Amino acid sequence: MTETTASSLPGAAAVESLSHTHIEQCYQCGKCTAGCPVAGQMDSPPTRLIRLLQLGDIERALRSDSIWRCVSCQTCAARCPQSVDCASILDALRQLAFERGTVSPRQRRTMIFQKAFLANIRRHGRLNELELIALFKGEVFLRDRALPVLFEDAGLAPQLQRRGKLHLTGEQVRDRGGVARIFAKALNGGAR
Repeated sequence: MTETTASSLPGAAAVESLSHTHIEQCYQCGKCTAGCPVAGQMDSPPTRLIRLLQLGDIERALRSDSIWRCVSCQTCAARCPQSVDCASILDALRQLAFERGTVSPRQRRTMIFQKAFLANIRRHGRLNELELIALFKGEVFLRDRALPVLFEDAGLAPQLQRRGKLHLTGEQVRDRGGVARIFAKALNGGAR
């Protein structure tokens, strides 16, 4: 017997399973798009992405640049009269795009950064900025084989340091077990 995972489900069912929301409840009022701070920069705003899923066109939704523009501010979910969690749907679309290999080369850096960020938080419980920079820049350099990547924004470091925005030493949280439990729960799909 084969275990059914969310990513193996067809189309909208996979998105609904990952996002824990019902796409068919959306009646296209547009409040999500009206409140979205980045809708003007999207090729398909939230309302249109939901409609694509309702019509069964998940492949077009997965290829949309919009899923990578979402800042997960939850404004769309807060404004929805039907409690459709658009931000979670876009999270699910990003996850499926990654799992199905449809992430555009342009968005691979976003994925590398997210993985480095989560690994950093998992290890320390809070952000260790220099380690994050090293992990991210190192992975991008190994992938792209481009030396300029390592130094392209190094000139920002002194400015960030002067403003107190770059910490040279990182701290760890005391309750490392709590961090481990949070990650375990997230990796188990929120199950208790």
